[in-house]
Amino acid sequence: MDHTPNADLPVAVIGAGPIGLAAAAHLAERGLPFVVLEAGGLPGASVRQWGHVRLFSPWRYNTDTAARRLLTIAGWTPPAPDELPTGAEIADGYLRPLAELPDIAPHIRYQACVSAISSLNVDRMRTARREAAPFVIRLEDGTEILARAVIDASGTWTTPNVLGANGLPARGERETAPWIDHALPDVLGADRQYYAGRHTIVLGAGHSAATTLLALSELVDQVPGTRVTWAIRADDPDRAYGGEGDDALPARGSLGSGLRLLVDKGLVDLAAGFTVHAVRPLAASPAEGGLEVVSRQADGTEQVIVVDRIVAATGYRPDHSIAGELRLDLDAILGTTRLLAPLIDPNAHSCGTVRPHGVDELTHSEPDYYVIGMKSYGRAPTFLMATGYEQARSVVAALAGDWAAARDVQLELPETGVCSATLGVRAIAESFGLAPDMPAKLIAATTRHLSEHTSPADAVLAAANELGIESAAALRLAAFTAEQFGGATATTTPEGSAV
Repeated sequence: MDHTPNADLPVAVIGAGPIGLAAAAHLAERGLPFVVLEAGGLPGASVRQWGHVRLFSPWRYNTDTAARRLLTIAGWTPPAPDELPTGAEIADGYLRPLAELPDIAPHIRYQACVSAISSLNVDRMRTARREAAPFVIRLEDGTEILARAVIDASGTWTTPNVLGANGLPARGERETAPWIDHALPDVLGADRQYYAGRHTIVLGAGHSAATTLLALSELVDQVPGTRVTWAIRADDPDRAYGGEGDDALPARGSLGSGLRLLVDKGLVDLAAGFTVHAVRPLAASPAEGGLEVVSRQADGTEQVIVVDRIVAATGYRPDHSIAGELRLDLDAILGTTRLLAPLIDPNAHSCGTVRPHGVDELTHSEPDYYVIGMKSYGRAPTFLMATGYEQARSVVAALAGDWAAARDVQLELPETGVCSATLGVRAIAESFGLAPDMPAKLIAATTRHLSEHTSPADAVLAAANELGIESAAALRLAAFTAEQFGGATATTTPEGSAV
C-alpha cells in the first residue's frame, strides 16, 4: 500500500512538449496517476513554431526511452537514428503519436494554461502541514486542480530575452515590437515577405542566430537589395563559431563554419561590440519604414544601424511567476536550482559537456515540485533534449519511490570531437535534402577544383556550383569540407571593417 501523502492524486505535468510527454510516458509505465496541462491545442505547440528548422542533433538524441517503448508496443516505426529531423517532423512524427497513445491521451488537457501554483490552504509563509498539503494548480479559466506533485516542463519559448544589453528592455523596444521577430523566423517560407529585399539585423551569437543568418544569406543571393547585419556583444565572433569541424555533431559544427564563411565572403556584415541601448522607429509601421538600432558605449558614443527588421536571437529566460507562492531554491544568476547552476554555467560548459544530473540537482525547497527541460536551465542556453529526457526519467523514478533508479543518472551527450569529412558532409547534405550520393560527388569534385583555387573553401564552392547545389547548402558544405582538406576557411576580419 502506497503511504505517500496524497497518493491518490495525480502528478501534474505542465506542458505537452518533448520533455513533458516524456515525463508522461515514464509516469504511465510506472502506473502513477497523472494529468498533462497543455496551454496550446496540440502536442508540441512550441516546437511547431520552429517546425521549419532542421535540428543539428539526429533522431537518436531526440526521443525518450519510455516513449519509444510505449510507441513500439503500439506499432510505431522509429525513424532512422542518424537522420536529422525538422521541428515539424518531431511534432507530427513523434509527439503526436505519443500523445495519442491510450496510456497517455486520456490524461492530456489542451487549452489548459496554468496561471498559478500553490498548496492547499498553505501559503509560502506557513511551514506547519506544508508537506502533507497537496498542490493547487489554478488555470486561466479559474479551474483548480489538486495534485500530489508538479513537474513543470513548460519551457521558455514564450519568454524570450529582451534586446537591452543590460537585461532590461531597450529604450523603445515595446513600441517597436511590430518590427521585431524572435528566434528562428521562417525567412525562406511563411515569413519571406518581411525579409526579401530588406535590411535585417540579427542580434545574438548562438545556434538560433547562426541558423537564421544562414537562411537570410539565401535571400541575399536570390533577391536584390537584401542585406544582413549580424550584431554581437563580443569584440570578436570566434566564440560564436563554436567547435566547427571538431564538433561531434557535424550539422552543429557546420553552423559556426558556415557563419564564418558568410562573414568572410561579405554576405553578412558583422557589427562586433554592439550592445543595444535603444530602438527608434522611423515610420508609423513596418510597412512604411524601418527603424534605428542604437548601441551606446561607456564613453557615451553611439553607433546607429538603420534596418527594416530585427531578429532577436538573444536567448530565453524562465518565468517562475506561476510558482510565486512556492518555496523555490533558485540560483541568483541563472534562475535554475542552485545545485544545477555550476553544472550548466555557459561560461564553463557547452551543450555536450554538461555533467549528468537528475532529481537531486533539480530539487527545490518545495517538496515534490520539479522544473525540468529547457526551463530547468534558467538562462543557460546549453540545453539538449537528451538532457531533459534523463531529467524526466530520474524525477519520475523518485516520485515512484525508486530512488536507486532516480540516482542512477546516465547521460551521453555528443561532445566536441573529430568527425570524418564523409560523415560530416553526409549529415549536412541530409539536412538540406540532397541526394545520398551527393557527398561523395562533392568531395570528388572539390579534389578536381583544388588546383584552380588558393582557398579550399573556394574550391568547394566551385564544386557545389558545378553540381547545382543551392547557395545555402553550398556555403555550409564549403565551410565544413574545406577544413577536412587541410586549409583555413577564412581569414581574420580586419579591425574597422564591421558596420
